[in-house]
Amino acid sequence: MKCPICGHTESKVLDSRPAEDFTSIRRRRECLDCQHRFTTYERLEELPIMVVKKDGSRQAFDRNKLLNGILRACEKRPVPFERMETAVREIEQELTASMENEVPSGRIGEMVMEKLKAIDEVAYVRFASVYRRFQDINTFMAELESLLQQQKER
Repeated sequence: MKCPICGHTESKVLDSRPAEDFTSIRRRRECLDCQHRFTTYERLEELPIMVVKKDGSRQAFDRNKLLNGILRACEKRPVPFERMETAVREIEQELTASMENEVPSGRIGEMVMEKLKAIDEVAYVRFASVYRRFQDINTFMAELESLLQQQKER
């Protein structure tokens, strides 16, 4: 590892532990030339997940885009940010665990709706109205009636 101060390429590891999110390893190092101490992070190299859009185009999965969609749906709702962040992390982990390089955008949308339904029903309806492109009040009401029916069954 190259020292950020003197550029020397030899260093020793003083401490090694998992980072806060347990997806990387934090290492404290000391340069063998100038004795400067610095921190490095080692993480697993992952292949990017490609999202296949409805029009057939492909773009790299962007967790920030996913989080922003959930934030918009939960705007002015009593949903803690940590819960939204957890939902994004769970979706991302599920996509990674599927070992698929390409995922249809529709599948991601359904995963978001499933998470939102468990978090906040108003946020779920907001997201569903945009995601499913409700064209009129009847489709909106049909979704609400479905939600009410599921509540009664619990």
